[in-house]
Amino acid sequence: MAGAHPQEIDLAFAGNHELRKRVHAAIDQNPTQTTLFRDISAYILGQASQPSNEPSAKKRKLEDSNGAQNGSGVASSLTSAATKAWRQYPGVSFSLPQRKKFTLELVDKRDGGVRAVGADGSVEFSIPWRDVDQVFCLPVPEKAKRQHNFIVLPVHGDGVNPVPDHLKSSPPEPIVWTFEEATGKNIVEGEDPGPSPMAEAIHHCLIQASTGKMVIFPDADQFESAIPQSHRKGEKAYHVKGHRGSKEGYMFFTSAGIVWGFKKPLAFFDFASVTSVSYTNVLRNTFNLVITTQTGDIEFGMIDQADYNGINEYVQKHGLQDASMAATRRAQKLNVNPPAEKKDNGTNGAAAEPDDGLTELQRAEQQLQNMEDEEDEDEEDYDPGSEGESEGSGSDSEDEDGEGYEGAEGEEHEEGYEEGEGEEGEEMES
Repeated sequence: MAGAHPQEIDLAFAGNHELRKRVHAAIDQNPTQTTLFRDISAYILGQASQPSNEPSAKKRKLEDSNGAQNGSGVASSLTSAATKAWRQYPGVSFSLPQRKKFTLELVDKRDGGVRAVGADGSVEFSIPWRDVDQVFCLPVPEKAKRQHNFIVLPVHGDGVNPVPDHLKSSPPEPIVWTFEEATGKNIVEGEDPGPSPMAEAIHHCLIQASTGKMVIFPDADQFESAIPQSHRKGEKAYHVKGHRGSKEGYMFFTSAGIVWGFKKPLAFFDFASVTSVSYTNVLRNTFNLVITTQTGDIEFGMIDQADYNGINEYVQKHGLQDASMAATRRAQKLNVNPPAEKKDNGTNGAAAEPDDGLTELQRAEQQLQNMEDEEDEDEEDYDPGSEGESEGSGSDSEDEDGEGYEGAEGEEHEEGYEEGEGEEGEEMES
């Protein structure tokens, strides 16, 4: 068993988890090889501690490039169990990239990071602070006990923007774990039972690594849901429930961008990645939100109409419907000169909108009402004798209320909805 393996083997191969597992497996299969692997491990450890004959200046530069600490000459790595953690949180429930309990560790060095450590002391997965794009702390909706999900997003791991060619074989994945607030007897007097202490510890590490990042919490000034939480009266909700294809999830409108979670594929739309936002399939109770990026459209369906005003205010506040602003934001993020503004009928590159003082959603609702009025007029001229065969406004009004969705063709609608995003609009309009 792995617990019986000599300690020097674990130390020698601490920086390569897969190789260490292969060594353990070889020993388990043929215990007579234990002495050989122990000698190899001792040699590796001896070489690591040998003083170098390189000139001191060159040696110092080499050590720095390998992340050596305290001038010891021994390379320090986030994935090495020999690198000591600044904070440890045992028994933390992770959901990404693995759904399992690990010990959460924070390494507060410049070349440190966040990592998950297994029961055998091995590092299962990690993200260096220098590779962190964003860190979020978001409440988990619809839970009886207060829970918060910490999301550590790596650069190129937002699930929206294209991944560089050299990372396509193994794209970076976010790390997500759940913090459950202490209640009752578990509350320690004088300690905050919420996620703030953990967030402050992460923020300390981000400062130590000079990342310029901070932990982002939801903010009512950015977005607050108009739908009350039935299970926790009087408490604000910051999420919007919706569907991406057949998968149900939650959207959070934060100061850094829009987060969709918490299951795979998790997505983060920073303002620079959003070309425009539009509304489709506008019904009386629900609507769809389409976020257009450089790589295409991503549609989120079945959003409650009660949250439209809050979402639209957020969209307007950050100029997410203006394609020219999106290009400027991308230029600023890439630290290049912004593109010259192109004027098209005085709209600065954006598609011309009717100057009627209405929002896009209100115009869509108006069009829907006009269609109903036209159907009513047609119904007045229709032959009463063929009323049983009519497809008049009665069925449409049911669809608007959401009641007709479970009618005679309800199963077909549901199946079409679960097949994917591409058919969603077509099914909902039918």
